[in-house]
Amino acid sequence: MNALIISAIMGVVMMFSGVLLRQRSAVLAVALSGLFVSIVLNIMEMYGFHLFKVNLNGMMHFDRFSLFFNTVAMGCTFIFLLLSAKEMEKVGLNYADYFALIFFILSGIILSSSFSSLLILFLGIEIISIPLYILTGSDKKNLKSNEASLKYFLLGAFSTGLMLMGITLIYGHSGSFAIDLVTTPETKPGILLIAGLLLLMFSMAFKVSAAPFHFWTPDVYDGAPTVFTSFMATIVKAAVFIAFIRLFYHAFGDIHETWKYLVAVITALTLFIGNITAVFQQSVKRMLAYSSIAQAGFMLMAILALNSVASEGILLYTTAYCLSTIGLFAILVKMKDYTFEGFNGFAKHQPLLAATAVIFLLSLAGIPLTAGFLAKFYMINAVITRGGFLWLVIFAVLMAAVSVYYYFRVIQAMYFKDGDAQLIEVSPAFKWAISLVAALVILLGVYPQLLFSWYYF
Repeated sequence: MNALIISAIMGVVMMFSGVLLRQRSAVLAVALSGLFVSIVLNIMEMYGFHLFKVNLNGMMHFDRFSLFFNTVAMGCTFIFLLLSAKEMEKVGLNYADYFALIFFILSGIILSSSFSSLLILFLGIEIISIPLYILTGSDKKNLKSNEASLKYFLLGAFSTGLMLMGITLIYGHSGSFAIDLVTTPETKPGILLIAGLLLLMFSMAFKVSAAPFHFWTPDVYDGAPTVFTSFMATIVKAAVFIAFIRLFYHAFGDIHETWKYLVAVITALTLFIGNITAVFQQSVKRMLAYSSIAQAGFMLMAILALNSVASEGILLYTTAYCLSTIGLFAILVKMKDYTFEGFNGFAKHQPLLAATAVIFLLSLAGIPLTAGFLAKFYMINAVITRGGFLWLVIFAVLMAAVSVYYYFRVIQAMYFKDGDAQLIEVSPAFKWAISLVAALVILLGVYPQLLFSWYYF
């Protein structure tokens, strides 16, 4: 609750900082300070310190899982601002407003990861989505940005309708919005419950860009300003997955047999479509958009398994995926040419950035000694532990092998092809920051207990 209230307050503060503060460096300093305070207070809440005591009436529950993920989400947002905040200045004149929207999104993320009522889930998802529509269209002079924002808004509104209808049907079945009261082991799923479950599943699948509800993702990610695509494709996606898992674990865990085959099919489709379409892309930014769909396929395996291994795995996966993708986009946003040819000879002109990009790409591909490898291993292990889906495990491994091809295309262009140097402005502070992020990706790949020991302290 500490971080939720501070994030909401900081959203309002950032709105006024654009009027009161003239220097953009001061605006950034206020945003980073507020985010740092939120992180500290959230960690203190994990130790039992409550700055704000609010009677939630069972609407929300801040357990260790949700508090830990909130820390990860805010920590990754802090890294995102350190690496990419300067690029936000180039998007438009409303610099402080962008930070305000990000803080409001963080408030929605905290609601979505800690809900105990379907009403709070709906509010959390909408508080995340509405600022994202604005950030997507924030580059007002770019027609692609305007088109992406409109498409995202229309399709997002449609998925919201599905979610509301699903919640209505579930309420008609159980007579309550509390997720713990939706089903019981003795309850036989009725038609209202199954219909509500399907509608909620389809709505959440849209939010995480799972196939066949992924069709908006490439155009929206490609049209949005690159700096905000980084935030959308990582922290926001991870938060919705946490909400997805929380919903299915608490509300539908007792009727796992009813929906598990549908989730398995959606997972297989997401892995296949995401990886195969990424192979044929000529833009690195668009390739990363399809790659995010493929990564969603692996994260869906945690929803299929719903066990302790899956809980650990999704925390590691979201951390590894966010760090790698934020770092990669931080490099990409500084380049003018987003095609694969634009990376030709990049290692000769920017050896440090090329080396860090290789680490991020290897992690996304799931190569050993990176955090991405162990994250994929945990997802596969969770499904094997659950049992009954060996075919999906084999298929996921094959699709991971396919992903190596398009990730290594970037590495090949950087190290084995010649090209003209792009004019990239890189400060020493940026080099230090991105080197630390790359080191953290390797450290988590070698010693994942660094994350889990903190979770189980």
